[in-house]
Amino acid sequence: MEKEGSGEPSRKSRGRQVPPQRRGSREDPDISVVFPGLVTRESCCRFTCELLKHILHQRHQLPLPYEQLLVFCQKSQEKEEVVRRPLKSEGLCSRQCQRSLSDLEELLVQLETLFTLTAVPRVLLLLGGTPMNPKELYVIDMEGVQVGNGNETLSQRPCLRQIFRTLFLADPFSDLRSTSSMNLAVMIQGHRDCGTEWFRPKLNYKVPARCHMLTIRLSCSPSPSQTHYTSEDYIWYQAPVMLKGFQN
Repeated sequence: MEKEGSGEPSRKSRGRQVPPQRRGSREDPDISVVFPGLVTRESCCRFTCELLKHILHQRHQLPLPYEQLLVFCQKSQEKEEVVRRPLKSEGLCSRQCQRSLSDLEELLVQLETLFTLTAVPRVLLLLGGTPMNPKELYVIDMEGVQVGNGNETLSQRPCLRQIFRTLFLADPFSDLRSTSSMNLAVMIQGHRDCGTEWFRPKLNYKVPARCHMLTIRLSCSPSPSQTHYTSEDYIWYQAPVMLKGFQN
């Protein structure tokens, strides 16, 4: 709702269609990141993986950032080997933690493979509930990304800094309540003939509309041409693992 005398035009006056209200959110944010050049498919995969890990931590499904958690678990396992007996499986060194990290690691590896097989217009991270009716939905929209090769493309690090600086300024997680441990499902859009053996095709899947949604749009500028991803050629695939969140 606009503040009186703020001088900010309404969403209608800017010519944008106002989306329907979704359950559990006053307004669904839409964050845009425009890269000043072309990127590679490998970079798109890295953006997706880093956003996945970031969202898991921000929504309290990982008690520490992913890399820190890996180091902690590795040190815990080394202590067990030194004393030659299992330590108490509590908190960060529990079996649940190790299982969640194992599933996440496998997903990250399979995402790298899939991005080599097909262009990926969109990735959905569905938290809580079911993939058809989640509590929260995070959309990584890469339809506006222009892919290049070799020296004509941007390096990953400045692009990642740009993404997370934009997220930091937008602060989309501050108004969300803390949550209990939930499952996270991953849906990814790819070419129907890409040949993936790990991800499962879901031909009739429809993106949920009634949930809290955050869309992160990645694109490139200048954009000489817009790629069109038709429903006849591009379908949804689901990761066969559900990432189970855990807390201390």
